[in-house]
Amino acid sequence: MKTQDFDYYLPAELIAQFPAEQRTSSRLLYLDSICNQRQDTLFSNLPNYLRAGDVMVFNDTQVIKARLFGKKDSGGKVEVMVERVLDDRHVLAAIRASHAPKPDSKLLLADAIPVTVIAREQEFYMLRFEHEQSVAELLDCYGQLPLPPYISRPAAASDEARYQTVYARNSGAVAAPTAGLHFDNSMMNQLHAMGVIITYVTLHVGAGTFQPVRVENIADHTMHSETFYIPQATVGAIEHAKTTGGRTLAVGTTSLRALEACASLHQGQLVAGYGDTQIFITPGYRFQVVERLLTNFHLPCSTLLMLVSAFAGIDNIQRAYQHAVTARYRFFKYGDAMLIERRS
Repeated sequence: MKTQDFDYYLPAELIAQFPAEQRTSSRLLYLDSICNQRQDTLFSNLPNYLRAGDVMVFNDTQVIKARLFGKKDSGGKVEVMVERVLDDRHVLAAIRASHAPKPDSKLLLADAIPVTVIAREQEFYMLRFEHEQSVAELLDCYGQLPLPPYISRPAAASDEARYQTVYARNSGAVAAPTAGLHFDNSMMNQLHAMGVIITYVTLHVGAGTFQPVRVENIADHTMHSETFYIPQATVGAIEHAKTTGGRTLAVGTTSLRALEACASLHQGQLVAGYGDTQIFITPGYRFQVVERLLTNFHLPCSTLLMLVSAFAGIDNIQRAYQHAVTARYRFFKYGDAMLIERRS
């Protein structure tokens, strides 16, 4: 398939620059891929689409302040976006500069953090922070929240809370797990009281989620690597739901990727623990775990649009996105949501 098969027209004014006033006040487009039926509703009505015994899988990653500004030892300006914290001294990061820094060159970030460029690994750089404080402490003190590149404003104080899910607890992501941003504590409590089983995985979303597909044929695209963790409680809940008629709903594409990657690594079975994946889900993929997906609207020609097209069917997604544009839904990270029933 061609990358252009996943293109669509999106007016710039539909790209959400700010979150909705309240987390649950976004709109929700329900898509039944089996019957190809759509319904416009509000996110606050999501519990109406769930029943006792259903399992919801949330990604509990927490966004770090991954963006740093500084200069090279030559004086040129640099912007560093941490992709992954490797240990207390080392990170993998993207660097924006007029000239790419060379190995062994020096950077000074935030006028406070000496950094050595160790090596380049494709589009990312291995960096060593030459400071007595740990990377995590330095990012928390000097870093800026890494809003997506299509949000054309600097991060504000309000983003400190709204660009995190209310259940975030494992620090390490450089982008928020989008679908989870719609939930507040009241809705989480409501779902629990209904008998919906709330479970978690951890997948630290990297900057690679924003990387465009640069090849014409999608089979030639290489996905960025991600590490995930699936607790035994989540495995047990999903296995129990299979025997009792409960449905597994992945909250966000990252939760789905973690579950499906794990199943792909273990002959269709979920196994608790850590794993690494470069899974690229495109039309034709056979889903093994997730039956329902809650997600936002994704960028044209993106790997995430390819994923939801695999989940719901290309034609269904194309029609749903055309409807969303016509109905003036808000797109991307701070935008509205979709609840999708998987095409069998």
